[in-house]
Amino acid sequence: MIKKLSLLLIAFASFVNFAAAQADRWQQRIDYKIIAALDVANNVVKGTEELVYTNNSPDTLRKVYFHMYWNAFAPNSAMDIRSRELGKNFLSVRRGAPITAASTLTGQDNVQDWDRRVKDRILKLAPNEIGYQRVSQIVMNGKAQKLIEHETILEVQLTNPIAPKSSAKLSLQFEAQVPVQIRRSGRDNAEGVRFSMSQWYPKMVEYDYEGWNTNAYIAREFYGVWGNFDVTLQLDKNYMVAATGVLQNPTAVANAAGIKSWNFKGSNVHDFVWVADDHFKHISKEVRKGLTLHVYYKQKTASEDSAWANALWAAEKALPFIEKNFGAYPYPQYSFIQGGDGGMEYAMATLIKGPGLGTVFHEWMHNWYQQILGSNESLYPWMDEGFGSFAQSEVSYWYDQNMAAQSPFISEAAKKQLIANNEKAKLLLPLKQSSSYGGYLSLAKSSLEEPMSTHSDHYNTNYAYSSAAYSKGATLLGLLGYVIGDSLRDATLLNYYNIWKFKHPNPNDFFRVAEKTSGIQLQWLKEYWMNSTKTIDYGLNDIQAKDNTAIISIQRYGKMPAPIEVLITYKDGSTELHYIPLDLMLANKNAEKNQSRIVHPEWKWVQPTYTFETSKPITALKSIEIDPSFRMPDINRSNNKLEIPN
Repeated sequence: MIKKLSLLLIAFASFVNFAAAQADRWQQRIDYKIIAALDVANNVVKGTEELVYTNNSPDTLRKVYFHMYWNAFAPNSAMDIRSRELGKNFLSVRRGAPITAASTLTGQDNVQDWDRRVKDRILKLAPNEIGYQRVSQIVMNGKAQKLIEHETILEVQLTNPIAPKSSAKLSLQFEAQVPVQIRRSGRDNAEGVRFSMSQWYPKMVEYDYEGWNTNAYIAREFYGVWGNFDVTLQLDKNYMVAATGVLQNPTAVANAAGIKSWNFKGSNVHDFVWVADDHFKHISKEVRKGLTLHVYYKQKTASEDSAWANALWAAEKALPFIEKNFGAYPYPQYSFIQGGDGGMEYAMATLIKGPGLGTVFHEWMHNWYQQILGSNESLYPWMDEGFGSFAQSEVSYWYDQNMAAQSPFISEAAKKQLIANNEKAKLLLPLKQSSSYGGYLSLAKSSLEEPMSTHSDHYNTNYAYSSAAYSKGATLLGLLGYVIGDSLRDATLLNYYNIWKFKHPNPNDFFRVAEKTSGIQLQWLKEYWMNSTKTIDYGLNDIQAKDNTAIISIQRYGKMPAPIEVLITYKDGSTELHYIPLDLMLANKNAEKNQSRIVHPEWKWVQPTYTFETSKPITALKSIEIDPSFRMPDINRSNNKLEIPN
């Protein structure tokens, strides 16, 4: 109890120190006022955009840039070409074997490295199916600015530069054709939702301490400027609209032409999404004062009604756990909206195909990492996707263990199955991140892994990108728990959120929080895990008898070092946990869960082998196991455990 209290006091003291010295990083700001009309018959949206852009940087800006995402949905766009080029790669997916590159299709076990949602579909679009975004002019101080189109990036050469610590007003007119739904946005998706309006407006490119982030759209990730949105949407009165922000005119009625206006406002967000359908069903609940959760979906069957209602119920029940462990949700609403092509996160909303709780939790957690923390996903997709995947697993595990069987929206048979599954889970290794570890280990054993520092658009394969961003990113947090202790890892995540929310943190910012929270040096972990493809691989090497003890020798086979835990089990049922810190840490991890352990001198990372003594003779040994908690992502566990016969 005393040790546990000490850990909590350390974490609290760290948080107090952080709160007293918040991270200082300037942020650009923007205010959008958009009025847009959607012609639902011709699938065209026309609008005006007035914005006030505040340059908080120390630099004079002589150009600004806008994202024009929908220009990607036309034959021979960069997105189209990139997808078809990656599809020329064939990957071996033979069961039980690592994934490797294959130059030709030699059997049923080889598949194309497509993004299966895109494939070559863009190439086949007809003129009335493509997407486009056109800006007729941009006006600043009454003067039209020079525009240069770069497909999905619009360059604006300013007649009057924007000085540091000053603001500029710009206005523009735009027209866009809603593409057939292919990737995230578009019309008439597989579930029959009419309009998934994401990446639909000319969006200012983010300028930060690294400069302009002019990433072309080839189906990867996003980055944006925080600000306020005041958006008015005009369309056929028969359509229901779900969107970012709070609806300002819920009692509005249609005009004589049958057009209804919907006005939404969202504050301190860096994007705006909306979805419209003429058969949407809407359910909602105010889960606490000032926060309402919404669900919008296509009603088809009674069972689907229950499933979507269950998603709303589960989100409400999971929220206290989420906020306790990952930080307070700061916005007044959140909407789970059926639309898009799978699951995609936006400000105060997500587009999801269906009500599966894994997707519900994953996409919701993105609002913590992608919207509120707002890391640059193009440069560091793992800071969003990996951390979101880790959080999804933690939330799902807690929900399954504590709440799922209480849901009024699932059958008694399903509840019994949940209870049975939970009982089985208690008998298994309690590693909630096992799927992420498995995904990372498959990647590490393949010939396709690239450093996690690779720009998300520039991975050689879709497989390497997704495995690095999701699996390796999530595995990092499991490994961090192994290195500094799960409780201090959890405190790190909460401190990280509270320090860096609304500040666009980078990887070094996260690792510095972890170092300050734990008191352990972690630069080595960042460099090995993020900037290399070196792997962890330790194995038992030799056992020797010495008087009344046994000498255990461990070999480091992999190129990445790590601290080591070894569990010795004796024939009389007693156990010993041996802890060997890594010299690069310059500190020891605190004992976890009131464990008693034997702490040995640090292992010099340059040394390939290490020996230590047990407290009992070799004849008393029953088993020896490296990493009994399975949190160290060792790529070859076959030599991690030795059972000694009687």
